[in-house]
Amino acid sequence: MPGGCVFCAIVEGDAPALRIYSDEHAIAFMDVNPATDGHALVIPRAHVRDLFEIDETRASQVIAATLKVAQKIRGALRPDGVNVMHATGAAAFQTVFHFHFHVIPRYSGDAIRLPWVPRPGDRSKITAIAETIGVVA
Repeated sequence: MPGGCVFCAIVEGDAPALRIYSDEHAIAFMDVNPATDGHALVIPRAHVRDLFEIDETRASQVIAATLKVAQKIRGALRPDGVNVMHATGAAAFQTVFHFHFHVIPRYSGDAIRLPWVPRPGDRSKITAIAETIGVVA
């Protein structure tokens, strides 16, 4: 368990968690600080710090588990929608440095709001940034 990682402790059964899904590659459990009722976390069994460390195979396995968890939540709780969220790095609000997805059921009228106000960007700046990243045809 790298650096006392709480998610690794959950995988090993050394820390309590209410598991709602488990396979050979990933587990899901209820978030103890839920944004809404039914908020769950999906993690790989192996310790991977973040999006920059996870390989494509493991990422595919975790997203497959995330889809199954979202379907379970949908069937059980009948939310009006769902957010699947991930954060890499403290600047992006990552607080547990073990790769994970949040599966957050959404209900009409819940208190969650977008963390930014969508508004048109500067098209020339958007184009320049896209070219810096690498535009593909």
